[in-house]
Parts: sequence; C-alpha cells; structure tokens
Amino acid sequence: MAKYEPIDMVNYYRGKICSHSDTYFQKRGNTLCTGRICNPRDLSKHPLSPEEIAVREKFAQARAAVKALTQEQIAAYKTAFASHLKSPHPKYQTLNGYIFAQEYAKLGV
Repeated sequence: MAKYEPIDMVNYYRGKICSHSDTYFQKRGNTLCTGRICNPRDLSKHPLSPEEIAVREKFAQARAAVKALTQEQIAAYKTAFASHLKSPHPKYQTLNGYIFAQEYAKLGV
C-alpha cells in the first residue's frame, strides 16, 4: 500500500484506498473521512442471507418508529440527549443518532 498525505479537506482516511472504484466522503463526529469501495458485492451472485434481510427490516422499522414520534416524545428525547451530552464521553453526537439508537434498542436483539 502506498504512503499517503491527507489533503486539507480530508483529515482521516479509513479502510483500503484503491484506484478502481469511486471515492465516498463521510462525516464521523467532527471528522471528515473518505474511502473507496473495493470489489462491491454483486447481489446476483451473492444474494442477501436471511440474517441480512432481518437486519435491514429491523433498521427500516426503527426509521419508521423515529418518523412516527410525536412532538412530546421528541421533547423527552431532547431532554435525555442533553443529559447524555454532559457525560464525559458521549456516545452520540447528534439528537437524530441518539433517538435512532433508542428506538433501535426497543426492537430487541
């Protein structure tokens, strides 16, 4: 693998960097990351397993639950999130991420 120097707009590289696929950018917390998808999955050759389908369905259920929240529920989450941010090392940086994690946890393992 070649040695690289991050450019000013990118402070962190994650994963393998290759030249035969498109580059993507992603923000993780306060860090802008970039990477490339090496050998993307061909679903015609390797279809999703039942476990992967179950995970995708659970994710969709959690997103639907977040969208269906009332204003009172969102206000309660805002209060809980404010106390979460006061912890020494908060796990979630955004209210949306915090709410999604709580709704996802409600669905069970």
